[in-house]
Amino acid sequence: MNILITLNANYLKPLRVMLKSLFLNNPGDCFTIYVMHSSLNEKELAELKAFIAANGSRIEDVRVPRNCFAEAPVLKRYPKEMYFRLLAHKLLPASLDRILYLDPDILVINPIRQLYNTPLDGYLYAAASHATKSVNEFSRLRLFPYDISTYYNSGVLLMNLKRLHQEADEQEIYRFVNDFRAKLMFPDQDVLNALYAKWILALNEKLYNYDTRYYRLFMLSGNGSSEMDSVINHSVILHFCGRRKPWMKGYSGVFYSLYKHYEKLSNALPSPQTP
Repeated sequence: MNILITLNANYLKPLRVMLKSLFLNNPGDCFTIYVMHSSLNEKELAELKAFIAANGSRIEDVRVPRNCFAEAPVLKRYPKEMYFRLLAHKLLPASLDRILYLDPDILVINPIRQLYNTPLDGYLYAAASHATKSVNEFSRLRLFPYDISTYYNSGVLLMNLKRLHQEADEQEIYRFVNDFRAKLMFPDQDVLNALYAKWILALNEKLYNYDTRYYRLFMLSGNGSSEMDSVINHSVILHFCGRRKPWMKGYSGVFYSLYKHYEKLSNALPSPQTP
């Protein structure tokens, strides 16, 4: 299975935690981790390669040249890296037909193959929405005249690379960012929703992009005391959305202990290989 990561050095430690959870909960599966970046140094890449190899998978270094996306408009809070996942198909091998993008701030706690094999006929992406009706309406008004009935989260994206080569227009993306720069809140996510929402296959958020901030809301509106059992046994991806992250001081979310468990495992030395 092909996994796409885009990051800088600030997210290397969370990335190891996410990858450790992916490897441990998908025993027997081998992954190719495409790491798309513009600033990691050779030492950082070597350490990441060794970590991934020790867990039975391999890394592909996708270094983005400095002159790539030279025409792209950038915003104060969002540098050119915001285009990496939107235009990943331009930098990945043409032989790939699909890839699963994962944010570093997630845990994979159950097997991922069913998500990875989701049929994408006719779609550019598969993604989940965390948005309430009010957020959807606000996004629709903010990004008018684009038709946004559901606002999707871009932290977990199954990409149909073959169709993206055919449909995704780099210049259209740049024009949108220029035209809406004063209204953008999450620029790459806003682009995804404004330009491609009608070509996004909706995923079950509680299975494939569980926003950990909403645990108590889900508990009150659904299974009550059995919500935690449902998450642990069935949810595939936990997403630590928002500014507060479980690797930061003072974090106290419901799944903090679970995150710290995988963090400890990610820091453990690999066991010696049996001859």
